[in-house]
Amino acid sequence: RPIVQTERVVWDELMSVHHYLGFKSLVGSSIRYVAVLEERWLALLGWSASALKCQPRDRWIGWSPAIQWQRLFLLVNNSRFLILPGIHIPNLASKILSLNVKRLSRDWEEIYGHPVLIAETFVDQARFTGACYKAANWQYLGQSRGYGRHSRRYVHHGQSKAVFVYPLARNALARIRSPRPDLQLIRKEKPMALTAKQASDLIEI
Repeated sequence: RPIVQTERVVWDELMSVHHYLGFKSLVGSSIRYVAVLEERWLALLGWSASALKCQPRDRWIGWSPAIQWQRLFLLVNNSRFLILPGIHIPNLASKILSLNVKRLSRDWEEIYGHPVLIAETFVDQARFTGACYKAANWQYLGQSRGYGRHSRRYVHHGQSKAVFVYPLARNALARIRSPRPDLQLIRKEKPMALTAKQASDLIEI
C-alpha cells in the first residue's frame, strides 16, 4: 500500500540507511509503498518519473520523438526496492512486485489524475541478477549506457544496468505510441515542452 504522510520520515530514513544507493528523494511525481504482513513492515518500494531517454526502452516502445515527449508521463520508474533487514521469506520480492504493479496505475490515477501504462527499472548486475523481476514477468530489454541522474542532470558513471519493463495494461504499447490523442490519458499538467535541439541534446542513460 502507499504510505501515509506520517510514515514518510521513517520510510525515507530506512531507505537511506539500508539501500545500497542511499536515498535523498524521488524524482518528479512519485509514490512510496510499504509491504506489510501482520503490521510488520517487510519491504519498501519507490516509484518516480521515468528516464528521459533509454535506447532499449525507446526502441521497444517504437514511438516517435514527438510522441515520446508528450507521453513520458505515462511511464513510471521503480527507482527503489528494499527488502528490510531480518526479513527472510521465499519468493517475497517477486510476490511484492506482482502485487504492487496490480494497483500501481490505479493509485497513480487517484493521486495524479492519469494512469501509467509502463513500468521500468534498471538493475545493477554487478550486485543483483534481476531474478525477482524475471520471476514477476518483467521483460529484459538490454543494457543502459551507464548514465545516472544527479541534481537534474545526467552524469556518466560507467556502470551499465539491465533494463526491465512491465506493461501495466494489455494494450499499453498501442496506446502509448499511437499518434491519436487518447482522452483517457490527458492529464492536468502540460506535457514536457522541449525544442527539437533540446530533445536531441538529452543523454540516453
